Amino acid sequence: MGFCAGVRRAVELADKALTQNTEGQVYTFGPLIHNPVALAELAERSLKILDGSHIGDLKNGDTVLIRAHGVPPKTHHALESRGAKILNATCPLVTASQKRAADFVQKGFAVILAGDKNHGETTGIAGYAEEAIAHGAAGKFYLIQNSEEAGELFSDGDVPQNAVLLSQTTFSIKEFDSISDILRQKINSIQIISTICPATHERQDALVDLCARVDGVLVIGGKTSANTGRLFATAQKLCPHAALIETDSEIPAEFFALETVGLTAGASTPDSVIDRVESRLLKGC
Repeated sequence: MGFCAGVRRAVELADKALTQNTEGQVYTFGPLIHNPVALAELAERSLKILDGSHIGDLKNGDTVLIRAHGVPPKTHHALESRGAKILNATCPLVTASQKRAADFVQKGFAVILAGDKNHGETTGIAGYAEEAIAHGAAGKFYLIQNSEEAGELFSDGDVPQNAVLLSQTTFSIKEFDSISDILRQKINSIQIISTICPATHERQDALVDLCARVDGVLVIGGKTSANTGRLFATAQKLCPHAALIETDSEIPAEFFALETVGLTAGASTPDSVIDRVESRLLKGC
């Protein structure tokens, strides 16, 4: 639990930029990671969040970090055009998915991405595929969020000859397997490439094991974090007491009366936040 490698890299890049910056403002395009505590600590050091409507406000000497989830290429181009220094904090696994989506579209494949609609990572990956299509690539791009949408895909009979299924790095393993089974029945020639981060596998597997050994589970992380939300959904199914909290101040009173409490945390949750939750539980108040 705690920071995954991609998030740790993004936070370290932000720390370095804030420490070394001698001129201009340091920004992150969109939230650097999905954890309010970590973002608040960076904001105290003057890191500001930039959105698409304010790219025109950038000045020479400013620094912009591309968030861990990545951005579409058109956003990257817009930032570069303003003369700001760009630091790419995109998770390397996400970068690989962006390139893979664009490459398959170039080869004429139907690229199907299993992920959350409007999530930063899926928006970025879609942007790379769509840019390739705009430049004449023969392939197509589809985003689906669950097995139900997979079942509805190509219901008009326009089934592609070649397709590839990719996934958001924090996608549900169980849901991805279900989507894979459905699409294998629909498309004769489909490549299934699970691009779910190994850390996601490890956390979900560890949580299943944990739930069998405790009376309650606290899932620590940002309430807008996709991977944290999926951990919480699993905990709710497998444990009689489960709660999603962002800080130790949110621990429900009932957990102090339990004999054994398990802790898990999303990939953007700082170790310090986990430590404070553990400490408060041990104190019993």
